[in-house]
Amino acid sequence: MTTYVIAGGCFWCLDAVYRRLKGVESVVSGYTGGGTMHPTYHEIETGETGHAQSVKITFDESVIPAETILDLFFLIHDPTTLNYQGHDIGTQYRSAMFYADDVQQVAFEAAKERAQSHWDDPIVTKLSQLDTFYPAEDYHQDYFNKNPGNGYCSIVITPKIVKARAVYTKWFKEN
Repeated sequence: MTTYVIAGGCFWCLDAVYRRLKGVESVVSGYTGGGTMHPTYHEIETGETGHAQSVKITFDESVIPAETILDLFFLIHDPTTLNYQGHDIGTQYRSAMFYADDVQQVAFEAAKERAQSHWDDPIVTKLSQLDTFYPAEDYHQDYFNKNPGNGYCSIVITPKIVKARAVYTKWFKEN
């Protein structure tokens, strides 16, 4: 199993897309990249803790290639915007990749280079050494599936799932 920690705006969006992929064993929404120990959602939303809303994705590379996991990341959020995605504004919504070792750092850099050809503006996704990942509160886990009638889910998340499914159809689970 391989585990990546990435941040691309609201963690609900990344969580919803990655949960639908074959070979993804788990997705945990959480916080990383900041200085406060055991931060809460309300603390990181101030933008003062330095944490990014992120997801920890554990997947089986014998089922889905690591490159697919990474390339999909650059498809479902805008990596050219600094500290915001849509109406979500602040450093907690930054585009970032947190590598656990040198191998992941190289893979993340390669994915960022591949993605640049799809964007007119420079990619601002920051690569950093992974420190502590703190799981978010329970109500943030699998948020999209638990709250299908939520406006944010239908307006922001559903289009990301549709876009990802259109490009990566063979990797999506049947249901």
